[in-house]
Amino acid sequence: MLFDGVLAAGPVREAVSDRAWLQAMLDAEAALAGAGADVGLVPAEAAAAIAAACDAARYDVAELGRAAADSGNPAAPLARALTAEAGDAGRYVHFGATSQDIVDTAAMLVARSAREALLADLDACRAALAGLAATHRSTVHTGRTLLQQALPTTFGLVAAGWLTALSASGAALRSVSLPAQLGGAVGTLASLGTDGPAVVAAYARRLGLAEPALPWHTDRGVVAELAGALGRVCGSVAKIAGDVVLLAQTELGEVSEDAEGAGGSSTMPHKRNPVAAISALAAARQAPGLVATLFAAMPHEHQRAAGAWHAEWRPQRELLRATGSAVWWLRTSLSRLVVHPDRMRSNVDLTGGALLAERVTTALVPTVGRQPAHDAVAECVRAGGDLAAALAEHPALGLSRSRAAELLDPAGYLGAAEVFVDRALARYEEER
Repeated sequence: MLFDGVLAAGPVREAVSDRAWLQAMLDAEAALAGAGADVGLVPAEAAAAIAAACDAARYDVAELGRAAADSGNPAAPLARALTAEAGDAGRYVHFGATSQDIVDTAAMLVARSAREALLADLDACRAALAGLAATHRSTVHTGRTLLQQALPTTFGLVAAGWLTALSASGAALRSVSLPAQLGGAVGTLASLGTDGPAVVAAYARRLGLAEPALPWHTDRGVVAELAGALGRVCGSVAKIAGDVVLLAQTELGEVSEDAEGAGGSSTMPHKRNPVAAISALAAARQAPGLVATLFAAMPHEHQRAAGAWHAEWRPQRELLRATGSAVWWLRTSLSRLVVHPDRMRSNVDLTGGALLAERVTTALVPTVGRQPAHDAVAECVRAGGDLAAALAEHPALGLSRSRAAELLDPAGYLGAAEVFVDRALARYEEER
């Protein structure tokens, strides 16, 4: 599709495709038949025949989609098609389940597959960020607040901050439980008699999903927790990608994406846009609205919802796809990223030492007092020109030229930056 190259990039796209969803529903049906056989409700040969028929290649996705309009969901026409495909074993297809059981379980299977692909890309991003943090542990960099120069920091600490944020959001996504769903019409599994709980246990085991304490047809916390975790990953990606885009501006030029043929303009030959970071940002910025839609759909009336459940399907898939695309593009951006320390240093020096005004004021507090020192240093900054000379010549400060120059050296005012980088890297190594 026209926009998929940018907004649906990476392996998650296939993991949430129509075919993937269809196969996940078939996997749920196969596991249901197998679970029935495990507890003696379904003949083993019938379960095997049903499993053999659970191949997405045998079914027409488009036709199932059209047929879904009659029942309000795609699981019902699929059950009919599978019943026909399974022959004599078809009498045991969908035994004990309702359509929501199959679609919800498929959603968890699709989410698991997408999460695995997404986390692989995220781990590659973390490795790249750890490398940047280690390499630039002491590279002096301009710290900016409210988009203005504030105090010196190191680019290593910037990268370490990106690393810890992405690690935390990835850990939150990893921790989300993905349970199977099986409850029958109203969550009692009455059609399975006393074997219902045993079938649920076998069903979850066969699928490799968590066994729920009870059916979650109308408790959509599972969906909301997954949505929140995906949204958090997108927030972390957007922060990093947004910073890269800003740092790559012509006026800053502190980083760039080095990729042959990438980032050109249709009309301006001189431009080299950080297209991977821009694309990551574009994908990640879709997340808040999708997360909000899934949270808004949480209230499900009575034992099965009319509309709220259906409202989850598309935004859940789009959120997985957007998150996967965002992380894939960030991985691409970091693999291309070139850091320009000389430009970073020239930007630190852009204000002629004013970036260190806080340091000078702090050093003068014991002899001059905080407010008089602040006012005198501010006066010297406003005067422009050679700040070290102005500080040394100010009668209220009592600074020598050499001491003023020492205080204006940004490398001497980095606080705990290197310590924090080391902490971030140590934690990363522990988590690998």
